[in-house]
Amino acid sequence: MAPLRRLRLCLCLLLAALLPPPTAPAPAPLPLRRPDWAACRILSRELSRLLATVKEPHSALEGMQLLEEDPQNSPPRIRCSDACDPLTLETNHTRCLHRIRQALQHYRDLLGSEIFRDQPQPQLESTMEQLLRHVQ
Repeated sequence: MAPLRRLRLCLCLLLAALLPPPTAPAPAPLPLRRPDWAACRILSRELSRLLATVKEPHSALEGMQLLEEDPQNSPPRIRCSDACDPLTLETNHTRCLHRIRQALQHYRDLLGSEIFRDQPQPQLESTMEQLLRHVQ
């Protein structure tokens, strides 16, 4: 799979995790600030829309090999143990948001790398930064 397609797929899966959980009975007050799920949803959709318009920078990828086994190049993956299911997100979202934040930071760094040097994506970077601020 081409690296940009892999990036799109991983980001789409990551963005799906940011969709707000279904409405549930009101939980006890949380000591931590809750994310603005509506803003996350809007930014996630905008990020997906922008990703669909990105053309793969073929010349920058020639000769470059991203190995999935290489922990330096592989994005953080959301696991079951990260508690990103909708019910857990309502009561304790810290672990899940930490993992989402790690993945967004990874993709933000990738956008700033030599892969996109010839085709910068300022709107994509800006939207990603806004989304990162919401999941802090």
